[in-house]
Amino acid sequence: MDKKKKRLYIRTAILGVLAGLVIYTLYTNLTKESRGTLEVGEKAPDFVLTDMNGKQHRLSDYEGKGVFLNFWGTWCEPCKKEMPHMEKMAQEYAGEVEILAVNVGESNFQVQNFADQYGLTFPIAIDKSKEVMNTYGVNPLPTTFMITPDGTIDQIVIGGLIAEDQVRALFEQVKP
Repeated sequence: MDKKKKRLYIRTAILGVLAGLVIYTLYTNLTKESRGTLEVGEKAPDFVLTDMNGKQHRLSDYEGKGVFLNFWGTWCEPCKKEMPHMEKMAQEYAGEVEILAVNVGESNFQVQNFADQYGLTFPIAIDKSKEVMNTYGVNPLPTTFMITPDGTIDQIVIGGLIAEDQVRALFEQVKP
């Protein structure tokens, strides 16, 4: 292949990638409202999800307690690192700050294996339709919403919480 053809292919590929990025940016900006764009200080939207034991969890049922609302996946490496810290804080802050871990769309089998592997005792709900994830505008995983006892979003943490002191500080912020 001569140099001119090679240059043409490279330029075409670069142009294609740039066009894709522009289209993606336009799409995300135009559909932002339908995906949800929650901010600190807003009231957390209520929802109902069923946990691994068949119990329903409504966010509004936790009023009067702080809530550590964590969206995660079994395949997510940062999620794996933060789960032991979450379990420890669930024990320490029981009755003051509740954890509600929301798995996004995986099978009960996968989630149960993960919970067993990490010895998780806090409620784990599965958002099979990803409706709650979309309402909260979650992207990427993990994303955690710290919700105050009155139901207000106090903090949004995007990415993994790899240190125990990070998780403890978040619990301290929302405990009653």
